Amino acid sequence: MRHAAWGSRVSPSQPRPTLAERASRRLQEEWLTGGALSASLLPLSWLYGGLLALRRLAYATGLKRVERLPVPVIVVGNWIVGGAGKTPTTLALLELLRARGLRAGVVSRGYGREEDGIGLVTRVSTAREVGDEPLLLHLRGRVPVAVGRDRVAAARALLAAEPGLQVLVSDDGLQHWRLPRQLSVLVFDERGLGNGRLLPAGPLRQPPQRLAPHELVVYNAPRASTALPGAVAERRLSGAVALADWWAGQPARMETLLALRNKPGLLAVAGVARPQRFFDMLAGLGLNLQTLALPDHADFAALPWAADVPGIVLTEKDAVKLPPSRVGDLPVWVVALDFAPGAGFEAALDDHLPTLLRRA
Repeated sequence: MRHAAWGSRVSPSQPRPTLAERASRRLQEEWLTGGALSASLLPLSWLYGGLLALRRLAYATGLKRVERLPVPVIVVGNWIVGGAGKTPTTLALLELLRARGLRAGVVSRGYGREEDGIGLVTRVSTAREVGDEPLLLHLRGRVPVAVGRDRVAAARALLAAEPGLQVLVSDDGLQHWRLPRQLSVLVFDERGLGNGRLLPAGPLRQPPQRLAPHELVVYNAPRASTALPGAVAERRLSGAVALADWWAGQPARMETLLALRNKPGLLAVAGVARPQRFFDMLAGLGLNLQTLALPDHADFAALPWAADVPGIVLTEKDAVKLPPSRVGDLPVWVVALDFAPGAGFEAALDDHLPTLLRRA
């Protein structure tokens, strides 16, 4: 059984975090505030920054080149590591593009999958084959998805399989510079830029810089967490649905979620980057649940809860790894999230779309 993260309410039988896990937790805390451990890693951050600068120089001088694709590409990414909210932003963006009559597809690395080659996601794909987030994007976003470490090759494979696509959305890939992009959507959560240091002394994947004309910012937080201008997203839990019904495409309903307040002993499970955010949102709706925080992209190869648990509440990212046959008669509810980038983001997107489509 996997251990639960500190701060979760778990049974006394749960093992405590290991020394390595405690060190990782401390480093992530110092990624926000700075500290002795972060300062000791600064030489590695300077080396990382130097390698990034050399890589940029290679693209600037033509030693490396950005590839070309026949349709425009929108990249959804972030400067900071961890779960800032790229996948819900991508799902919201896909819905906005659909509402504007555009047929979009998605390319993704497919983090956590067994293979690095190119693959097309289908309804019978498994998270182990294609990654949990690409499978969720395919099922929830109702769009064709291709995965691969080489996102340019994934994009070409997707366009060959789906020649009617008008735009591609890259889930992550901001630092995958071979991939062309006509628009970039940068996602920040309440951490902002953290301690402002590059990996591994800080959480930044790249140095902060001024926004380029083709870059938009979405704050997946109650308020803006950097000085960059951007839209503050609205997010809330939209309801719950039984696991088997979720796989059948049934929508989540708020009355189903609120009814769980009357069921004692339920366990909330989250194998996401920021599990406490999910637990807090459930608590905010009056659900008094035990909680089990799993590592991001937890594979559920073994079910991580006790056999006598009366019921499970989990995220959609976890649900894609749990076909109903895996849980038998155990009641499992999937909780869905409503994520709206806001009217300001929609207006900015509408300003960019004509140029974006014309350049393609």
